[in-house]
Amino acid sequence: MLDVRRLRLLRDLARLGTIAAVAEAHAYTPSAVSQQLATLQREAGVRLLVRAGRRVSLTSTAVALVMHTEAVLAALEAADATLAAARTGLHGSVRIGAYPTAVRTLLPAALVALARDHPALDLMVTELDPIAMPAALRDRRLDVALLHDYDIAPVTPDPALESAPLLEETVFLAVPADWEVGTAGDPIQDARDADWIVGSPGTLCHAVAVQACQTAGFRPSVRHQADDFTAVLALVAAGQGAALVPQLAVTQPLPRVRFHPLAIRRRTYTTYRKGAGLHPVVVACVAALCASTSTFLAEAT
Repeated sequence: MLDVRRLRLLRDLARLGTIAAVAEAHAYTPSAVSQQLATLQREAGVRLLVRAGRRVSLTSTAVALVMHTEAVLAALEAADATLAAARTGLHGSVRIGAYPTAVRTLLPAALVALARDHPALDLMVTELDPIAMPAALRDRRLDVALLHDYDIAPVTPDPALESAPLLEETVFLAVPADWEVGTAGDPIQDARDADWIVGSPGTLCHAVAVQACQTAGFRPSVRHQADDFTAVLALVAAGQGAALVPQLAVTQPLPRVRFHPLAIRRRTYTTYRKGAGLHPVVVACVAALCASTSTFLAEAT
């Protein structure tokens, strides 16, 4: 019988590409990962890894085994959900990941409801960029996450995860109130000669801002980089440039900022490991997040 822990290491090698990266993700030494993979290969009785210099690659058999591994891990999650449903009451630690604007707007009411209805749950929130959340879910550092993408930059589905739609927002072009926008018929094109405020390189917000400008026919002149939309809007209000901001970031009027709605949409999903969708804790979290989102949107209109 193949060892699930070793199969997980093989799965992560396929995802991360190097033994060193797998070792870092699991807090192992590279030699320990190599030994575990060598043992897995002996257990399998066929060659799984091919060494090319200092790197290793997966054989076609190993790639197929990784696909089976995803199914095995999902089945184990489903089995755990079945056992949890047979117990009385919800208890234990629940680790929720969310991006900053969701932490500020959607999560507080959900946390209050979960604490009221399930007082034995130990709720822990971690603020993360969406790019970092899939790995945190796979590595069991998170149980539920609020992930988002944009319709102009859809994220490729992760085979280890499942998602349910939660929210779709309008994205706005935010500019200083005294700027003239509207002559080109496209607010982004109107801002082609402006300075821009974007997220840090490597974040989804940075990628979306650059892509939106490139679609409009130019590359933005980036003057400032900020990842918190409160800081972004403060810079816009100070006349420092234009920025893209989602609806959740526009929670109150700003007299020195003008907002122009765009055709771009930001989409948020509640996400969890495949097979965990019927776990009572996940069900409770999803229900609380749906209720808090509906309430927030109703109060914002």
